[in-house]
Amino acid sequence: MKAILILSLFALMVCSNCTQYKTNQVPPKGITNNTLKTSRTTDLHDGPEGAVRNPHPLSLADLRAKYKSTFLLSGPSSKREVALTFDDAPDDRFTPQILDVLKQEGVRATFFVVGNRVEAHPEIVQRMINEGHVLGNHSYSHANLPKLSDADFQNEVVKTDQLIQSISGYKPTFIRPPYGNISERQIQWLASHHKVIVNWNVDSLDWKGLSAEQIRTNVLAQVRPGSIILQHAAGGVGEDLTGTVQALPEIINQLRNDNVKLVTVPELLSLPK
Repeated sequence: MKAILILSLFALMVCSNCTQYKTNQVPPKGITNNTLKTSRTTDLHDGPEGAVRNPHPLSLADLRAKYKSTFLLSGPSSKREVALTFDDAPDDRFTPQILDVLKQEGVRATFFVVGNRVEAHPEIVQRMINEGHVLGNHSYSHANLPKLSDADFQNEVVKTDQLIQSISGYKPTFIRPPYGNISERQIQWLASHHKVIVNWNVDSLDWKGLSAEQIRTNVLAQVRPGSIILQHAAGGVGEDLTGTVQALPEIINQLRNDNVKLVTVPELLSLPK
């Protein structure tokens, strides 16, 4: 009987050692002490701290607030002046019609031109200059700039500057990023090269192919002293800017009736072109 009891206790001890061991002992192969210490920890619901608290890029509103002297949407409200601006020019269909209206009305505007279109239609760019309009940089290929590498972004800007300078004789101070999109790193590079980013605070939404009445309403409902008005003098494939051409004389005449002066962006901002 005593022998049976001793054998039972020995068997119980062996069985216990199969599932437990002290932390100062060597763990079984494939298991570490660290694994044992963390294996009973439940996962965090939304992931570890480092995955959630990574820094995120600033929004466009944040960037405008941070770089107030470099990233502008409007001019001073102290004078009854506004600036007409036109993006994506030149083309040989809508840009000449826009220029015809501006010439007839005696208005000078600011055109943010695309470099590869400058190459395609240098004679229209020359007409802009001859008729007193100001040119700004709108990139070489109308790329979404934050998606580009530093080298590609800088090439988009520099190449377009060179094309504008070859025709106008000056390197433009002003740049408008396509789609209004830009990163903080790009703003810093532009500022280091004495560039001013000019977006807008009045959007005609003419790129949607709106009617003249819709465009006129969009502009005149938003405009105020110091406004920078966005319209387009060329578009993408299939885009129709007939409404822009038709609305432009009405917009100009209404603003003049309200004693608002139409100026270029450098005049509005009191900066060199």
